[in-house]
Amino acid sequence: MKIWFISVSILFTFVVCDEHNHRYEPGEEVVFWMNTVGPYHNRQETYDYFSLPFCAGPKKGISHYHETLSEALQGVEFEFSGLDVRFQTPVSDVVYCDVDVSQEAYDSFIYSVGNHYWYQMYVDDLPVWGIVGEMDDEGREFSVWTHRKFDVGFNEDRIVEVNLTSESKTVLELNGKLKFSYSVTWKPTDVKFADRFDKYLDPNFFQHRIHWFSIFNSFMMVIFLVGLVSMILMRTLRKDYARYSRDDDLDELERDLGDEYGWKQVHGDVFRSAAHPLTFASLVGTGTQLAAVVAIVIVLAMAGDLYEERGSLLSTGMIAYVVTSPINGYVGGALYARMGGFVWIRQMLLSAFLAPLTIATNAFLINFVAMYYHASRAIPFLSMLTVASICIFVILPLTLVGSVLGRNVSGVSSNPCRVNAVPRPIPEKRWFMEPFVIVTLGGVLPFGSIFIEMYFVFTSFWAYKIYYVYGFMLLVFAILVVVTVCVTIVATYFLLNSEDYRWQWTSFLSAASTSLYIYFYSFYYFFFKTKMFGLFQTAFYFGYMGLFSAAIGLMCGTFGYIGTSFFVRKIYSTVKID
Repeated sequence: MKIWFISVSILFTFVVCDEHNHRYEPGEEVVFWMNTVGPYHNRQETYDYFSLPFCAGPKKGISHYHETLSEALQGVEFEFSGLDVRFQTPVSDVVYCDVDVSQEAYDSFIYSVGNHYWYQMYVDDLPVWGIVGEMDDEGREFSVWTHRKFDVGFNEDRIVEVNLTSESKTVLELNGKLKFSYSVTWKPTDVKFADRFDKYLDPNFFQHRIHWFSIFNSFMMVIFLVGLVSMILMRTLRKDYARYSRDDDLDELERDLGDEYGWKQVHGDVFRSAAHPLTFASLVGTGTQLAAVVAIVIVLAMAGDLYEERGSLLSTGMIAYVVTSPINGYVGGALYARMGGFVWIRQMLLSAFLAPLTIATNAFLINFVAMYYHASRAIPFLSMLTVASICIFVILPLTLVGSVLGRNVSGVSSNPCRVNAVPRPIPEKRWFMEPFVIVTLGGVLPFGSIFIEMYFVFTSFWAYKIYYVYGFMLLVFAILVVVTVCVTIVATYFLLNSEDYRWQWTSFLSAASTSLYIYFYSFYYFFFKTKMFGLFQTAFYFGYMGLFSAAIGLMCGTFGYIGTSFFVRKIYSTVKID
């Protein structure tokens, strides 16, 4: 119990965002933090700022550590710049250090300038970016910007704006010397502290007419699809009910001579447990939890600007995942019990660790590449240990509680039809009615309803945009749910009508196949929309895009199965079964 309490304390200690109140007295010290440096086209390939032969200012005595777990996982590693800056105190062209351009330093600067390296700083939690240097058009002369001009805007006792201008281009010469200097000017401004991050947003990009048009197009597709599904199913089901009613009025000899077909014929097998129920229940439970996490994060992001604090979005997602662990256990445990499963401990363990182990394995492999490159994205061992402790001492007990509740509250099967002792043979059918074909094509329409939004999400993560239109994301999320359920219901109806009762896995996988189309789209985005290069960035991109696609696949599969389950129960509960 004590260990569990310590793990919870560690989690909530790490998610406290900032210990400063962002208020300064005139002459009070303002800390300029150096964060990372890396190639412009590879946003995630970052290194410690002083991995390049830069030099720090003369001021010493300030240390920094990872303030949050999410900062550590995202590769944030602050180093003090050594610059002596005081609130509302201007600084005019002060040389703070110099660098002797040895062969090693010369090669490092040549490589960084040639690959368009840029660096990131933080001033009062405001990000600032600067370019290392530039080369001429012929690629023969390389220069480094040696003067940094900071224009700081303040409103009363708060910093609301920071701009960095790189000046004094100095040509690199072997065995030469680079003198780095800085200046600081302070300007009063009317910008409110609550609006100081607005300059980092790009409304022309995220609120472009194409974005609005894509939302409208998806919404119209939902209306059309729901109407089409309702019309087709209602008319078709009405005919089916009428035909089955006529069959009920016939005597046994006439019914045997008749040509019976359709979904009613599999009523004795349609509620048979799915193959591999332990895995199936764990996937559905995990998908339900991920859907709850996404919904919570989107709503919280709409309520508060999570992009204003470093790592706050990741911290919110981690807390939401921990808090929703009982949902995973409840849904998975109840479903497994209804399917007649007995090894519920094993199912509970799989539900609890399915997503964390998948993420950890992927991150562990990418971490090897990051360590080889000495990148700041390499996750520290202490952070790994903290995440493992949270999984073992927090997520696992909460999943256990949910699983016990699910088995006892909703674990009793209440199917409208009895299950036959002997499975019915599945007749041959047309090739396009095979489960493989249905699964392959099932994700086309769900992907079509969200692929424009995927472009904006990809750009915000892999390029230099801050995603803030979470109202759009919530609407697209709702559209995805409706489209997925409609598509899987239609697919399941055709499958059952061909007298194939293997609808559980088919409904789940046909919806989950949306993830395949998203992953294929990520290849298109990588090769045609970015200029990423190198092993590290490529491994990072496709590794985490695989996780992103798999998470959406789990959610869509869960939506598809749950929606189809209601549909199947409904149609078999309203028809007379002998």
